[in-house]
Amino acid sequence: MKSSVTSTFSKDGDRKSPIPYLGLWIAIAAAVVVELLPLSGITIAGQHMLAILIFAVIVWITEALDYTVSAILISALIIFLVGTAPDVADPTKIAGTGKSLRLALTGFSNSAAILVAVATFIAVAMTVTGLDRRIALLVMSRLGASSGSVLVGAIIVTVLLSLIVPSATARVACVVPIMMGVIAAFKIDGKSRFAASIMIVVAQATSVWNIGIQTAAAQNLLSKGYIEKILGPDHGITWGAWLLAGAPWAIIMSFVLYFVVRKIMPPEIDTVAGGKQSLHEELKKLGPITKEQIRLLIISLCLLGFWATEKKLHSFDTTSTTIVGLTLMLLPGIGVMNWQHIQKNAPWGTIIMFAIGISLGGALLDTQAAQWLADLVVKSFHLETLSALPIFIILASFLIIIHLGFASATALTASLLPIMITVLTKLPEGTVNVAGMSMLLAFTVSFGFILPTNAPQNMVCMGTQTFTARQFFHIGIWLTVIGFALMILFALTWWKYLGWM
Repeated sequence: MKSSVTSTFSKDGDRKSPIPYLGLWIAIAAAVVVELLPLSGITIAGQHMLAILIFAVIVWITEALDYTVSAILISALIIFLVGTAPDVADPTKIAGTGKSLRLALTGFSNSAAILVAVATFIAVAMTVTGLDRRIALLVMSRLGASSGSVLVGAIIVTVLLSLIVPSATARVACVVPIMMGVIAAFKIDGKSRFAASIMIVVAQATSVWNIGIQTAAAQNLLSKGYIEKILGPDHGITWGAWLLAGAPWAIIMSFVLYFVVRKIMPPEIDTVAGGKQSLHEELKKLGPITKEQIRLLIISLCLLGFWATEKKLHSFDTTSTTIVGLTLMLLPGIGVMNWQHIQKNAPWGTIIMFAIGISLGGALLDTQAAQWLADLVVKSFHLETLSALPIFIILASFLIIIHLGFASATALTASLLPIMITVLTKLPEGTVNVAGMSMLLAFTVSFGFILPTNAPQNMVCMGTQTFTARQFFHIGIWLTVIGFALMILFALTWWKYLGWM
C-alpha cells in the first residue's frame, strides 16, 4: 500500500515537495474547523472526538500517512484531547490522560481485535506449511484446461480458502502466483483479456466471499466487535448466523461474477492443450502431503466445525475456540510452526491499526459523539418515519458510495459503523432488528468492487499488471449495481424470513 510517510528530505539534502503531506494538512485544517464550530448538545470530549474522526477519515482517504502511523497518531490525539476535556461522567472534573489512555488502548483487549490477531497467525501457518498453495493447486488441477473452467476454479479456490484462511490479503497472495502459473501454462500474453479476467476474478471473488463468511475479513470481525460493545454479547450474530445470511448472496454473486466477466471480457482462446498437465506437474513438485499439513488441516476443520456450531452444539465463542486452535498449532510435537514464524510473517501493522480502530469507535461512543451524530442523521433524513427497507437502502447506499474514497474496509468500518449502529438504536423500538441490520450494513462495507484502490486484495492482483483500472471498473460497476440490487431483494425475502430486517 502506498504511503507518503517518507523523509521530508531527499538523499542529496534537497527538501522534497510538500505535496505528499497535502492530505495531512487538509485533515488538520478540517479537525481545527470542527473544534471551532459552535455545536450544541454535545460534550466537549465528544466534539474533540468528532475532530479526531474527521481527521482520521481524511488521512485514511488520502493515504497521507501509513495506516499504522495514522493509528498511533489517532491514539495520541485521543489521549490528549479527551484527557484534557471535562469528564463525560462528571463535567466538574478533567478526565485526565490516565483515563483517556485506557480509552485509547481499550481496543487491544477487545475480543474482536484478539480474534483478528489470532486469525492472521493462522494465515501465517497456512503459508509456512504450504497448505493453502496445495489446496489451490489441487482444485485447479482437477478442472479442465478451458478458459471457463479456469475462472470457475479461481472462484472455488477463493471459497475454500475463505473458510480456512482468515485473511483476504493472505488468500490472494497465495492464489495469485498459482494463477500466474496457469497463465504461463496456457502460453498467452499477460496483457490479454483472458489473463486480465483471471486476476479480476480472484480479486472480486475475494470481496464477494468476505461478505459470505464472517472470519474471511478483518472488517467483519471489527463490525462484530462494535455490535457487541453497543448491543451486548447476546446479539445472536454467530459465525453460523452470518454464514446463513451472507453465503446465499455470495453464492449467487459468484455466478454473477463469472457471467459478467465472460460477457465483458471474452477470452481470446477457449482451450489450451497441456494446461491441466502443467498444473499437475506443479502439484507433483510439492511432493506428498506433509505431516504438518495434515495436522493443520485437521485443526482447521475442527475450528470450522466449532465456528459453525456456536450456540447450537456448544457455548464456546469464536474467539475462544480460535485461540485454542492457534495454541495447538504452536505446541511442540503437534504444532506446525513456531513463534519465530509469526514474528517474521504476521502483519503487525494491521493488528495495531485494527485495535486502535476499535478504540476510535469506542471513544466515539463513550464521549457521546456517536450518539450526537446519530441523532443528527435520524432527524436530518427523518429515519424515524421510515420502515426497515428504506432505512437499509439509505444507509447501505451511503456506505457503498463513501467506500470509493477508502483504500481499507477496516478504516471505513472503524470510521462509520459505530455511528451507523447507534443510528439504528435511536429509531423507534420495533422499526428494525438492530443487530441484524448492523450485520447487513457490515456486508456493504466489503463492496470494494469498483476501484483497484478500494481493497488491498485488488492492489495485490493489480500488481501483476495483467489488467488496467479501466477494465477493473467495467467489471466492478456491474457487480456493485447487481450486488446491491440483490441485497435489496434479499432484504425483502431471505433476510426478512430470518428475522434480520
